[in-house]
This record gives sequence, C-alpha cells and structure tokens, in this order.
Amino acid sequence: MVFWVFGYGSLVWNPGFEVDEKVIGFVKDYRRVFDLACIDHRGTPEHPARTCTLEETEGAICWGAAYCVRGGPEKEKAAMTYLERRECEYDRKTLVDFYKEGDDSEQPFVTGVIAFTSTPDKISNKYYLGPAPLEEMARQIATAFGPFGNNRDYLFLLEKAMFNIGHEDDYIIELANEVRKVLTDLGSLPKENKLSLSPLKMKASPGAVALDSPLKKVNALAGAIAMDS
Repeated sequence: MVFWVFGYGSLVWNPGFEVDEKVIGFVKDYRRVFDLACIDHRGTPEHPARTCTLEETEGAICWGAAYCVRGGPEKEKAAMTYLERRECEYDRKTLVDFYKEGDDSEQPFVTGVIAFTSTPDKISNKYYLGPAPLEEMARQIATAFGPFGNNRDYLFLLEKAMFNIGHEDDYIIELANEVRKVLTDLGSLPKENKLSLSPLKMKASPGAVALDSPLKKVNALAGAIAMDS
C-alpha cells in the first residue's frame, strides 16, 4: 500500500516525516489563499495567524510538491498520524489529481493524492477566517506570533520555497511585499528582508494562474529568510 500527499504550504520546504519520493508539480482548479487561522503554532486564539489553504477556482493551478510514503502499514500510519496532528486546523482530506512538472501528458501523474483542505464556512469551520483586504491580511501576518515562531516567517519561507522549486506564486509575492511594507512602517523589518521586495508581473486574479497562460517569472529573492520551522 502507498499513499501520496500534496504539499502547498510549509510541507513544500519542511515535510517533517520520512518520505520515499518527492515530485514537483501542480493540481488543477485550486489556488492557494491565506484564509485559514492558526492558533497554536504561529498564532494564538487571541491573535490568530493566517496560513494557506486551497480554494476551488476553475482554471487555476497550484504548484507544490507531492510526497510518496511506501514501506508498509506502520510507516504509513506514523506519517499520517504526524500529518493529522500537524495539519489539525484543516477539517478535510481532499483527493486530487497531481500533474508532474515537465510531463506533457494530459493524464495526471498520480490520482487520489491527499490534500489537507478546509471548509470555507465560518460557522461549520471555526478555523476559517475567509478573505480580507490585502492590507488587513498583511498587518495580521506581520504582527501574529505563537509558540513555534511568527506568522511572517511562515509567509517568507513559503515565498522562498516556491522560488526554489521554480514556480513563484504572484499572490504570495504580493502579500509578502505588503507585509514588508507593514514591518517597515512599524520599524521591525528584519535586515535580511529589506532588499527582498519582488516586483509583480501579474496583478489580476491573485493566486490563480490560468491553465492556458505561461507561468511568469519574478526577480530572484535577495534576502528571504532561510531558516526552517
């Protein structure tokens, strides 16, 4: 027995469990959004952090990494137990089709890949924050922190991780640059991030990249935080 899990947030740079294979690629008809609360890692119940989840969006693609776990029931159970504890704010396990980078086939590389997602409803899902104006989200991310670090590092690490796999997310870059502006205004922008503002090449439909549009490159990040979490 084998299972695959799709990483589109911190799993991209820090899976945290034993994996047998890592494949870069994407899922269709989903985009990454910072609409989910985190109250026990990089935020608190009083001041929740914002972390990313997947939002169904026709025609969009979301790049990330798929991880394969092989080796028998015990190994698979250990990995899933770890993931369920780590991804506790996500109330769904959605099965998605995963398409491998560089594969021109119209067929997915693997089907039935597990993606931890969230119900977009504030009543049934206590962790769902929903969308907010960019400036409001940036201020929340710039100031939230919890037992495992601050919210802004999560965003900057994700920005760097997407750059490292060669598939920058314009929505992430725009949000990260807005957070840097907030931190500059507050006088608390880390020195290593002062030169890392990346010009956007796409403004419309934040986070969504049309299937018939080429992914557009942005300038290299000059100072994104390199530590893991």
